[in-house]
Amino acid sequence: MASADQDGAVMRKQNKAPFKFLLPLVYAPVLPLIRIGLRRNPVVRDRLFTAVLAGAFAHGFYLVTDLYDIESK
Repeated sequence: MASADQDGAVMRKQNKAPFKFLLPLVYAPVLPLIRIGLRRNPVVRDRLFTAVLAGAFAHGFYLVTDLYDIESK
């Protein structure tokens, strides 16, 4: 029966979205919360907002270059 297990068993691939594509759902709501929550401390607010926004752009750049790298292979 060992050959029956090898031939008949088809593994189903789990269709989960990779975390790297779900990350914008985390940092997108954080940007307005930074602006609202740190209204009384504008120096920290602007620096944190800029850092999160730069991270978002870096993440987008990584995804695009990774996508182009996969397509070129």
